[in-house]
Amino acid sequence: MRVLIVEDDQRIASFIKKGLKEAGFAVDWAKDGEAGLDLAFTVEYDVAIIDVMLPRLDGLTLIERMRAEGIDAPVLILSAKRSVEDKVRGLETGSDDYMVKPFAFSELLARVQALIRRSGTIREVSKLEVADLSLDLLKRKVQRDGQEIELQPKEFSLLEYLMRNADRVVSKTMILEHVWDYGFDPQTNVVDVLICRLRNKVDQGFDRKLIHTIRGVGYVIKEG
Repeated sequence: MRVLIVEDDQRIASFIKKGLKEAGFAVDWAKDGEAGLDLAFTVEYDVAIIDVMLPRLDGLTLIERMRAEGIDAPVLILSAKRSVEDKVRGLETGSDDYMVKPFAFSELLARVQALIRRSGTIREVSKLEVADLSLDLLKRKVQRDGQEIELQPKEFSLLEYLMRNADRVVSKTMILEHVWDYGFDPQTNVVDVLICRLRNKVDQGFDRKLIHTIRGVGYVIKEG
């Protein structure tokens, strides 16, 4: 899942970015409204977190332009303004939720996850399964044939992405955009390395291999 943060306060942005990354999200950060608009026009996001008071282009105008261009990713507004009128105005621009600063990260994360679920961007399930492999999204645990598999956060995120797209080939570019927070670099081998690590943990010791390489195209997880 990929999140856009548009926030000019570096301290707040770093706080949110760190927490979302630890929760398994890929995150892009823009420091002003125009930079945020450029990213929204060029990258497909699962949710956007946008401050109201931004340099160069304010947050409400940014949201209005996104909606005018047909960008329907759910938007969570961040603002220091607490009045009902401010909240109503924010929601009337096309945003989906409104959160007042200061805030607890746990609440922000819960709201982000709820927005993604409601938007239909992801299937509202707590467990993904492919053959005898299961991934529990709530407990963040992975098992194969009843045996627990210990995964690092990036390994978990990659496996989740593959399992959400079971039987569908995903390219290195798609993986980089959804699991990391930077664009595709044809020289990097981080995807190959992570796939190798994941394959060693998921497939090693089992006769039936689930993670397959489609040469020149990408990777797919499937039963056979």
